[in-house]
Amino acid sequence: MSHKQLFLELQMELATQIRFLADKPEETVESTLKALWNMAAGHPVSAVKAMQTELPLLTEEQVQLLQQLIQRRISNTPLAYISGRQSFMGIEMLVDKRALIPRKETELLGLKALELSQQSAANKKPVIILDVCCGAGNLGIALAAYNPHCQVYSTDLSNEATELTLENIQLLKLSHRIEVRQGDLFSAFESKNFYNKSNLIVCNPPYITSSRVDKMTEEIAGNEPPLAFDGGMLGISIIQKLLRESPKFLAPEGWLAFEVGAGQGNFVLQLLKKSEVYTALESLCDHSGTIRVIVAQNKA
Repeated sequence: MSHKQLFLELQMELATQIRFLADKPEETVESTLKALWNMAAGHPVSAVKAMQTELPLLTEEQVQLLQQLIQRRISNTPLAYISGRQSFMGIEMLVDKRALIPRKETELLGLKALELSQQSAANKKPVIILDVCCGAGNLGIALAAYNPHCQVYSTDLSNEATELTLENIQLLKLSHRIEVRQGDLFSAFESKNFYNKSNLIVCNPPYITSSRVDKMTEEIAGNEPPLAFDGGMLGISIIQKLLRESPKFLAPEGWLAFEVGAGQGNFVLQLLKKSEVYTALESLCDHSGTIRVIVAQNKA
């Protein structure tokens, strides 16, 4: 059987056996098969990168490995955990079960944060950024990669997540502009070196209610770390703590930018207004018109 025939046959097989998640729009039958095909050939790439890569020829042993990888994917193992790669804002990153798989929807936050960091860099001074709840490190890494004027400090409660972030920093050769620390929200930055110094704080916090975490689809609940999703009884415990503690670390006119769950936006905006700490509130919506990112500026 030719490689073209094999690809078409496997494509038909996958089409009938895989259900794709809405929060991973880059994953299709074609991109999934191409990523698995490359993985079998020893070339780990994300679904996004796979669509830009020519398919290599496979040996008989590699075809057998491809079949095994396909079965893992059919059995609800996330594609990114099989390939060990995920694309975020055009950057290929390492991913595994130590942290949440970066989602396309979080690029909305990443792009806005990049815009804010570039504005802050207009005065030619280094832009100090705190990336809290960093997970695999995708937000802080993207900001450092696209804005050479940034100095990023990333942190996560999970020691495993910070280890993965460090590996990504080293892979992308950004150790000179990103430092990673383990800690609960801002606990790793409790010193005068960080008080009122940050031009930008970014955060993709856990925002799923505790009761829903175990009820998420098997592909998520059976693989990704629960800590990355659990936002407490109402889903906003971490967000509330973020709003309370950020002013201590923000520079005058510094920005706080973070992601919220669907349906949480208006309530969180009201919390910000009542705090009387932040000004210039802004919300960003996804393609369905749902608020998913909130930006607030610290008082001068």
